[in-house]
Amino acid sequence: MSPAVHLAATGHGFLSPTGVEIAFLLVGIATFGAAVVTVTTKQLVHAALWLVVALGGLAVEYLLLTAEFIAWVQVLIYVGSVVVLLLFGLMLTKAPIGRSPDADSGNRPAALAVALAAAGVLVWVVVDAFRTTWIELDKGVQGSTAVTGESLFRHWVLPFEALSVLLLAALVGAIVLSRKSGADTGGADSGRGLGHGKEKR
Repeated sequence: MSPAVHLAATGHGFLSPTGVEIAFLLVGIATFGAAVVTVTTKQLVHAALWLVVALGGLAVEYLLLTAEFIAWVQVLIYVGSVVVLLLFGLMLTKAPIGRSPDADSGNRPAALAVALAAAGVLVWVVVDAFRTTWIELDKGVQGSTAVTGESLFRHWVLPFEALSVLLLAALVGAIVLSRKSGADTGGADSGRGLGHGKEKR
């Protein structure tokens, strides 16, 4: 029997969880609840704010797994950049602040089925891949900058660059939306000005 299998069989168990594992489970439940509210609320601004809670919960999960670097990257990139761009997009496009019944397409059963199927596949893949793998939280930091950087730029360079392109596309989209909004407002104001001028003549 390999050391990993022996450790999984004797050293750990679901019937004797540690404090960190209990905290991980509670934060996971809160994060799941925030994610559900994000996709079910009919107020766009509330959805963005609940998304902040869900992404912050993921950052806390990374901290509990001793991956401090990944946790702060989660906060800086997603909470500090993507959600801010989303809120700016809502403001620049003059999205309604209150309830938006028109934002619901009515395909909730299909969306729920797809979400459950995707969640089932993801859970099965993760459990099957890490069935006998345990993280010793009392030992050295697993998610330090050195370890993460070595793995990131050696094995995950392409997804890292794809993420940078995604953030750049979001920034360009926000700029384009703001310029279009300003142009439309200016055109409407100039049209009203010409109309008033004709009336005066």
